[in-house]
Amino acid sequence: MTEPVNILYVGDALDQLRKLPAGSVDMCLTSPPYFRLRDYDADGQIGLEADVEAWAGVIRAVAREIDRVLVPTGTFWLNLGDTYANHPRQGAPSKSLLLAPERVAQLLQEDGWIVRNKIIWAKPNPMPTSVRDRLTAAHEVIYLFAKQERYYFDLDAIRVPHRSKPGRPPRASSRRPAKEGWRGPNADSTTGLAAMKARGIIGHPLGKNPGDVWTIATAAGKGSHHATFPEPLAIRCIQAGTPEARCIICRAPWRRPIRRLGQTATRLALQAGCGHDGDPEPGIVLDPFIGSGSTAVVAESLGRNWLGIELNPTFAREAQDRITAARPRSPPSA
Repeated sequence: MTEPVNILYVGDALDQLRKLPAGSVDMCLTSPPYFRLRDYDADGQIGLEADVEAWAGVIRAVAREIDRVLVPTGTFWLNLGDTYANHPRQGAPSKSLLLAPERVAQLLQEDGWIVRNKIIWAKPNPMPTSVRDRLTAAHEVIYLFAKQERYYFDLDAIRVPHRSKPGRPPRASSRRPAKEGWRGPNADSTTGLAAMKARGIIGHPLGKNPGDVWTIATAAGKGSHHATFPEPLAIRCIQAGTPEARCIICRAPWRRPIRRLGQTATRLALQAGCGHDGDPEPGIVLDPFIGSGSTAVVAESLGRNWLGIELNPTFAREAQDRITAARPRSPPSA
């Protein structure tokens, strides 16, 4: 990688993204300003547009540049929150949810992005509200977008422990479990899981798929920024979406194959899949709305490289201080 990494650029996200080389980053994880929920006191900020469609159009423009800078196997993890209209001119009847995240997802799907997941970030400590005629908003969404059908995704890195314990295998059967007749043509098949259970195995030996509802507490604000992205949330996204290493020539991700022995499994050393020789380099995660710096802090803790963009100079300076402070200190010289 000849381009610099682990740098925080100060400026407009769209302008700075246009300066980045095409096909250079492995993953984008970001949380842009939501529609009319906060004022970040910066000229040219996103989120204060006149209506939700205009806001969604700006996010769409940013996503098009993200598409350009991602490698072909890259993914885009987009955290968005919703809000309520206080006037019909904002895009919905007064007091109605604006469905802002859904509007963005629809636009990006029209642009060719593959919407692979809508992850529900459930907050056990949501912001309290005094509103008495609706329920408290206690979740946000994280959309997982892919550029193509085959992309980098490390499920094994984010598996969680099984709740059940292995039981006694039922009587062996030579028949392969059939797909239930009531399942429609687009429904997921469960034949693989049924076959494992028939052998007395509760699931994958490394753990189960964590699913698309993640219960993670919100984080306290860092410095002047009052909407800090929780590090545990960033950890899971980056572990799944940014490769530990990639080819320094073609930027193809390195992967960890699995060796399975009975009901146990071991992740092996990283292996290249492109055929190029030489040592790899760390994968790169991009955050064009880096805010308080959580993406960079987590990326470095996981051994990944990062690039960040922040419009507000104060936020950028405080984020850089936080990133620097989080780095392990070098031992004193003898």
